[in-house]
Amino acid sequence: MANRVVAVVGRPNVGKSTLFNRLTGSRISIVEDTPGVTRDRIYHEVEWNGETFMLIDTGGIEPVTDSKLLVQMRDQAQIAIDHADVILFMCDLKSGMTDSDNDIATMLRKARKPVIVIVNKVDSIGATPPEFYEFYGLGFEDVFPLSSLSGTGTGDILDRVIELLPKEEEADNDSDRIRIAVIGKPNAGKSSIINKICGEDRVIVSDMAGTTRDAVDTYVENSHGKYVLVDTAGIRRNARIEDKIEKYSVLRANMAVENSDVCLIMVDANEGITAQDEHIAGLAHNAGKASVIVINKWDLVEKDNSTFENFRKDVYNALSYMTYAPVVFVSAKTGQRLDKIFTLVNDAYKESCKRITTGVLNDFLSDITDRVQPPTDKGRRLKIYYMTQTTTNPPTFALFCNSAELFHYSYQRYIENCLRKTFGFEGTPIRLVIKQKGD
Repeated sequence: MANRVVAVVGRPNVGKSTLFNRLTGSRISIVEDTPGVTRDRIYHEVEWNGETFMLIDTGGIEPVTDSKLLVQMRDQAQIAIDHADVILFMCDLKSGMTDSDNDIATMLRKARKPVIVIVNKVDSIGATPPEFYEFYGLGFEDVFPLSSLSGTGTGDILDRVIELLPKEEEADNDSDRIRIAVIGKPNAGKSSIINKICGEDRVIVSDMAGTTRDAVDTYVENSHGKYVLVDTAGIRRNARIEDKIEKYSVLRANMAVENSDVCLIMVDANEGITAQDEHIAGLAHNAGKASVIVINKWDLVEKDNSTFENFRKDVYNALSYMTYAPVVFVSAKTGQRLDKIFTLVNDAYKESCKRITTGVLNDFLSDITDRVQPPTDKGRRLKIYYMTQTTTNPPTFALFCNSAELFHYSYQRYIENCLRKTFGFEGTPIRLVIKQKGD
């Protein structure tokens, strides 16, 4: 992670997310012609002429509003401003300089940070339009024209950003951070957990389903290690997703799973394990991700001596394909057992990276096949010549045999169970690849 931070701020719908996606070379921030689409701070590293910095996209700032959600979006933008070394203040040429622009300029002057005013939608070729110059009235020295759709002007802006940034310190490296995707149904408490862990409101929390739309990266460092927590949109059944923006958000959540090292599968203790929880857990399992099942809102459950164990059994009955994943009961509201999450994450990630040598594996294979003979069919017996581990994350093993057809699923399950009993692999799925002689 780059130490230097640049924040993109401005009114809703002036093109902040379009610029963010262009500068980062990706489609991380959702772009939609609807004010208020970007609600949380979105982070991504940008490199320009050998220099790197962290770029933050923010929700549109409405300086005066009665909307609770817009107030939270403004607060999110203020946090980004407080953390930034340079601020990109975006305005819109077509709508001209507005009262809101002046109010935001006043907010930025109080921050006492270098500010670059970017006048977007200067799409005409040739001389700069006369109305561009009115934006110098905001009181900042650096004012640049931009067409975020075509990219015209981005090079000049980035050159000035690099000039204004403080000298780059030795940057942290994301490679030593465990990426944790926090996934679950809407209102399972994903954002609340992250805010409680961080000790500040990093992401917007609301009892209105669908508040989180982007997958939001939050960098955390504590006594357990260094992490990137990715808050994702709540995943609903496809049949219930009507909003086009929400479809993008769910896609981002799936991408967050693919790019993670460990998944936290959030479950609402009040509702228990539902069919949608099973579907969401399946996303992590099928992607081969190490996982921890987090039962949130445990403080609201009436308990007796058997409540813990009964709930755990219900979890594993519903998620019979994920009995390798540890279960932890927490409360985002009180902070109960949140520290335990990082212990389990570290253990699961370590197990997903575990590698067993081929020699040890073949001694293991000889032992377990002696104990339980491979299956036969019509006089033909399965012969397993040898096995080797081909990769990690998840641990993947290739088994070479005489006939893949004879390698029944039940015997594969026996081998997987023996691998776990002998070598551990708690918290991570295991994959077996069957290769037939001659393949």
